[in-house]
Amino acid sequence: MEKDSKKIICKDVHGKEYEIAVGQLSFRPSVYGVIIQDGKAFLSKQWGDGYDFPGGGIELGETIEEALKREVKEETGLEVKVGEIIAVENSFLKFQSDGRYVQSILMYYACEVVGGEISAEFFDAYEKEYADKPERIGLDEIEKIKFYNPVDSVKIIKIAKRMECPRRFANPL
Repeated sequence: MEKDSKKIICKDVHGKEYEIAVGQLSFRPSVYGVIIQDGKAFLSKQWGDGYDFPGGGIELGETIEEALKREVKEETGLEVKVGEIIAVENSFLKFQSDGRYVQSILMYYACEVVGGEISAEFFDAYEKEYADKPERIGLDEIEKIKFYNPVDSVKIIKIAKRMECPRRFANPL
């Protein structure tokens, strides 16, 4: 089957579906940090009423670790040490910013804070439109909050919580 005749469903951040030809997709690997400290998860505040893990697209020429450290710093102000991979997921989405359709491989890594302060000062122009200062959310509250991502965020946080700290950072990237 030709890629221009095959159809795929992409969703935007609000869950609206778009049926498009595969040929309209661009590929975007992305990486996200799962940071749990003192019984709380560090999450990026988004769209006024929801959250996501800090992270985003890997730029050409950038390693996974470089991208993760850069994205976490941009979205939280925090510097992190990258630990074990927690989950890998697929996503077909439509970007709000420019209307592009992307196929993304989403990689989630355990991270440990090693410096910085919670801040929104490193947001890019687009992040300033939809994101707010990151928050620490108690693990007992994560099932009650709204997530703006296509994955089972609660499951990812629970997996990260179960991982022992010494094991989680024994084999960093």
